[in-house]
Amino acid sequence: MKISIINGPNLNLLGTREPTVYGNQTFEAYFEGLKEKFPQVSFDYFQSNIEGALIDRLHEVGFTSDAILLNAGAYTHTSVAIGDAIKAIDSNVIEIHISNTFAREDFRHTSYITPVAKGLIIGFGMDSYRLGVLSVLD
Repeated sequence: MKISIINGPNLNLLGTREPTVYGNQTFEAYFEGLKEKFPQVSFDYFQSNIEGALIDRLHEVGFTSDAILLNAGAYTHTSVAIGDAIKAIDSNVIEIHISNTFAREDFRHTSYITPVAKGLIIGFGMDSYRLGVLSVLD
């Protein structure tokens, strides 16, 4: 089983960015623990602050990964192009959010990813990624 994790803008700052919203653990540290919890899964990880790089990565892994866990960050609410990229690939995409976007600003209530994703996991902190993995393994 191959699962690709793709994180979007500002998620490279996890651990220091708004710790009351996102916690104080880096994604890299969390990712190491995730790999230990699921040794049967082959993971790869990519993060970019650039919309086109996220689309390129979806194209790159979207025909070889069994699933993609995508946290597109703020691009979730603005990027028709990322939604179109998801429609163009074969891999199932699970939309992931660390915070509960519906408990935040109104603009975060709209997603261009949800309509084309297999599922949505939202608001469980970093554990949202683990729940995403479990959803794929079941």
